[in-house]
Amino acid sequence: MTTTHNWAAFENQEPEFAAIVRARFAQYPHHVLGTLRRDGSPRLTGLNVDIRGGELWLGMMPGSMKAKDLQRDPRFALHTNPGAGEEMPDGDVRISGRAIELLDPPELHRYAEETETPHPFHLFHADLTEVVHTGIDGDDLVVRTWTPTRGLHTLRRGNDDEPPREDPGEGTPTAP
Repeated sequence: MTTTHNWAAFENQEPEFAAIVRARFAQYPHHVLGTLRRDGSPRLTGLNVDIRGGELWLGMMPGSMKAKDLQRDPRFALHTNPGAGEEMPDGDVRISGRAIELLDPPELHRYAEETETPHPFHLFHADLTEVVHTGIDGDDLVVRTWTPTRGLHTLRRGNDDEPPREDPGEGTPTAP
């Protein structure tokens, strides 16, 4: 069941950044999942996210269109709930990856018992391809991006015509 770049691998490579991302998802129960319809157009739907056992879990009702989308094309984008107001003091998080469906009945039953999830349901875990946190630091927009091949990379952009600035010491590739 281990994915190439699961939550545990991300958390191991960037524990502080992963903690920020996890905390942002924990602020609200519902988030927005983007999948691809059969014709290739985007579908946005609400979703609860669960991070446990080293995996980022995406659970869905049986026969849901988003589950069918992921069974056909596993690529997804996940966006945190922005919450009330316009401030977002803890920033904004996006995760992209590939969803891998868990089909093993004993594992599905174990998950259902742990989370009190009613049967039947679809359950996918994420193979992460990108994690992005966007926030404000003083007058700068700060975009921190992690990918399995590039590692953590930070860009700062002021409210002017100057080009974005890279934070030094980041962006060192990590071993796959």
